[in-house]
Amino acid sequence: MSTALAQKRGLGAVIWDYLTTVDHKKIAHLYLVSGGLFFLIGGLEAMIIRIQLMKPDNDFISAGLYNEMITMHGTTMIFLAAMPLIFALMNAVVPLQIGARDVAFPFLNSLGFWLFLFGGLILNVSWFTGGAPDAGWTNYAPLSTTSPGHGVDYYVMGLQISGAGTLIGGINFLVTIVNMRAPGMTYMRMPLFTWSVFVTSTLILFAFPALTVGLFLMMFDRMFGSAFFDVGLGGNAIIWEHLFWIFGHPEVYILILPLFGAFSDIFSTFSKKRLFGYSAMVFATVLIGFLGFMVWAHHMFTVGMGPIANSIFAVATMAIAVPTGIKIFNWLFTMWGGQIKMTSAMLWSVAFIPSFTIGGMTGVMLAAAAADFQYHDTYFVVGHFHYVIVGGVVFGIFAALHYWWPKMFGKVLNEKLGKLAFWPFFIGFHLTFFIQHFLGLMGMPRRYWVFLDGQGLATGNMISTIGAFLMAIGTLIFLYNIIYTAVKEKKVGGDPWGGRSLEWSIPSPPPHYNFVQTPLVRGLDPLWIEKMDGKEGMTPAEPLGDIHMPNASILPFMISLGTFIAGFGFIYQVDDPTWLILVFVGMGITLGSMLTRSLKDDLGHHIHKEELEEDIKKGAGK
Repeated sequence: MSTALAQKRGLGAVIWDYLTTVDHKKIAHLYLVSGGLFFLIGGLEAMIIRIQLMKPDNDFISAGLYNEMITMHGTTMIFLAAMPLIFALMNAVVPLQIGARDVAFPFLNSLGFWLFLFGGLILNVSWFTGGAPDAGWTNYAPLSTTSPGHGVDYYVMGLQISGAGTLIGGINFLVTIVNMRAPGMTYMRMPLFTWSVFVTSTLILFAFPALTVGLFLMMFDRMFGSAFFDVGLGGNAIIWEHLFWIFGHPEVYILILPLFGAFSDIFSTFSKKRLFGYSAMVFATVLIGFLGFMVWAHHMFTVGMGPIANSIFAVATMAIAVPTGIKIFNWLFTMWGGQIKMTSAMLWSVAFIPSFTIGGMTGVMLAAAAADFQYHDTYFVVGHFHYVIVGGVVFGIFAALHYWWPKMFGKVLNEKLGKLAFWPFFIGFHLTFFIQHFLGLMGMPRRYWVFLDGQGLATGNMISTIGAFLMAIGTLIFLYNIIYTAVKEKKVGGDPWGGRSLEWSIPSPPPHYNFVQTPLVRGLDPLWIEKMDGKEGMTPAEPLGDIHMPNASILPFMISLGTFIAGFGFIYQVDDPTWLILVFVGMGITLGSMLTRSLKDDLGHHIHKEELEEDIKKGAGK
């Protein structure tokens, strides 16, 4: 949040501004702060897991708490940390890259955020009300359906509400990219980050309903006595695994694809070259999205689907390596012969390539169904997916934050501190997870609370724990960098990196309306084209005129608050029907807010030409 802004107005005014905002740039701040907070919580849970596994027969935490810890670590990191941080980047950057003044549905953008936040809060309230979910982040039945207490109920309600927010966000960005592009911004002129967000949004649209259905059935099994997953009453426990992974595998591509796009923009900018093989990169992104829906049962090779099903899913999984390989080589060719500038963003990006490739390699190993009978449910799998999620997604988030930080906040993150944060995290990451592959091959199972002395697992686990502490140190240095930069660093102009796409053609941080005049796009890397023609900024596509902008609204917050209240009613009505009052109160708030939204005209406001002319004068005065 801009400090100058806070000085001008009281704290209360700033808080109200953020509670009611529909501005995509401020919603990006909200996603960034809450995602960052959940990232720290998830990291703390990971540290507790690693301390427990530091030595044989350790009793740092109890077995039951360990199960809660691994469940909440996975759930928090994927749904409450990685997803919102990616949505922060999408919100901050996509409208600017396509030359739009906001997203297609600003009200829904706000609603998506508040639903996510309240869902995440419900999930974490469980720690204080008698126990967190403890059936693993995948929540397999019958473990989840028979788990005592309310932990799994919190999982179901929290993810249901949070998932609704993500689905709304995905639809919003889909419509934004289809409808809001500036004149001349054809699909094949969009920056790769925008392209990858477009594909990601499509994946969200098709993947999240499967999770919604699965959670809905789970909710009825646990809260209303149905038997979808109860074999004894004619249900089917395996169908949960299918529903979960039909969502879950596309989900991992939802996590990585936007960062593939960010890497493409970063490599191109800091190599001072247009991206190598642009159309192949677009095709590969779309193909990964398409194939991502055909591989879900590779998580279930040991379930007993039979050799034919296993073979089909094995082959499909290996096929995904092809478009991913195309991307890896195109990034390398983009750097080849370029004028490479090793900024912090570039450092994270370059480190991503070998790290992610190792994760891809172990992925192909796991895809061989026969071999997977040995790897399955061992630390080999844990090593694999942390290589792709940390070495891919987290490295990507760090790279993208360094890259777009000046666009969001008007200051470049301190470079010395940026590199200082990188090295402990990078070394710690490889120490933590490389060894886990070998622990797995030595027979160490996943999700176990303790291992025994004399199994030969002590050294590897100790190394892994030391690595985790190094990653924590790197994260803390990055946080310190944020504070240091906010206090000490100087403001920068709109284009600190010599950028190639539209977001670098406007001031940093951007004005409320983004573009005074909608830019005219003349090709791929539109800003670079204008620079090569000796022009300062973009050529406008329209005369200077009044700009229509949406109004702020507290209703998205109220709609989400209602679902939050109703969630507790659903969870506790099992114990006592009086809790159903909360369901009616909560749904009343939600539906009442929706009705208000439907009946009250919200016409937005205009920013007049005269104000814009003054802004231009002020800009020229700088």
